[in-house]
Amino acid sequence: MIPRLRPAAGWREIAAAFAARSTVAEFESAFAATLEQAHAVAFPYGRTALLLLFEALGLKDREIILPAYTCVVVAHAIVLSGNRPVFIDSEPGGFNMDLDKAEAAISPATGAIIATSIHGYPVDLDRLAALASRHPDVMIVQDCAHSFGARWNGRLVNQAGHAAVFGLNISKIMTSIFGGMVTTDDAVLATALRAARDRRLTGSHGRGLGRALYLAAALPALSPALFGLVHRISRLGLIDRFVTYYDETLIDMPADYLVQLGRAEASVGVVQCAAYASIVRRRQKIAAYYDAALRPVFGDALPPLVEGATYSHYVLRVPAPEQLLADALARDIELGRVIDYCIPDMPAYRDLCLGQGPFTETRRLNASVVNMPIWVDEQRAKRTVEKLSLVGRKRST
Repeated sequence: MIPRLRPAAGWREIAAAFAARSTVAEFESAFAATLEQAHAVAFPYGRTALLLLFEALGLKDREIILPAYTCVVVAHAIVLSGNRPVFIDSEPGGFNMDLDKAEAAISPATGAIIATSIHGYPVDLDRLAALASRHPDVMIVQDCAHSFGARWNGRLVNQAGHAAVFGLNISKIMTSIFGGMVTTDDAVLATALRAARDRRLTGSHGRGLGRALYLAAALPALSPALFGLVHRISRLGLIDRFVTYYDETLIDMPADYLVQLGRAEASVGVVQCAAYASIVRRRQKIAAYYDAALRPVFGDALPPLVEGATYSHYVLRVPAPEQLLADALARDIELGRVIDYCIPDMPAYRDLCLGQGPFTETRRLNASVVNMPIWVDEQRAKRTVEKLSLVGRKRST
């Protein structure tokens, strides 16, 4: 069975994790060079990075504007930093936040805007720059968890604004097993970030071997040869604690969110930085292949091919996603639901979001988006296309 998600990692990363030769500082240096920024500061999770970034920026008791269609942990970091989330609907026909509505939501209480390039589609940096020029007191933070190296008209998205935040777990474009990173060209902010990290985080407590074993187990488990068995176990709920990252009734953080990553994660991250360019090229190549091969069958359900997109996910928009998932699964292709929730609708956020919205476009995305395997090589991409074409033709008859 072909899984929908798998890290672009292999024996080199496993060997690096067990050898644990690289320091966190070396990983930060490699990451900054890879993303073409002056500074990178590592954290145990992307959400921890965002939480301490708000602290370093001096944001407290402010409103933070963010998409309603995004990972809920971003909103958690805002609330737990002592700020208030202001959610914005998605742009019509796209995936990113509607920047006109974001600007309309700016008030004297606004401290920052989280600009997210959802699914690897670059946010419009021209419109964002114009917005920033009209509101110079509002800080711009790029959420790049989906968009490592995405470019708008040739410009790296992560370079626009005060800082960019990345998540580095094994579902991301590149990984350090677990982890997060903030990049910035602002030396003063980088110093403040490191000070906040050193003040708040504890050491890795010798968890390197456990992290290495986790990676060594996860990579085979997510291989097509073994994933069928893993998927059956998953459906029994036996591994929920390893794959469930939120409870819609809670605003919380992982128990170890203030425990810094160590040499095992840093060593994997250094190897991944070296492989970064090839990882992105392959995803772009597979996206182009899917577009050409599946458009005759799925038509407008396919996402656009966008110059500069890096495709954290390659997504379809279909009217009956659960049926498509079931039909594909019957042919040994795992598809998945990506951000199938509107954060303001969650029980944990309803009271915080009274008066916000409407979120019409976000809910349309929630009800229609399905993601395909984008990590695959050409052979598996061809097999995926052949089987999904059969599903698509069946659905159209």
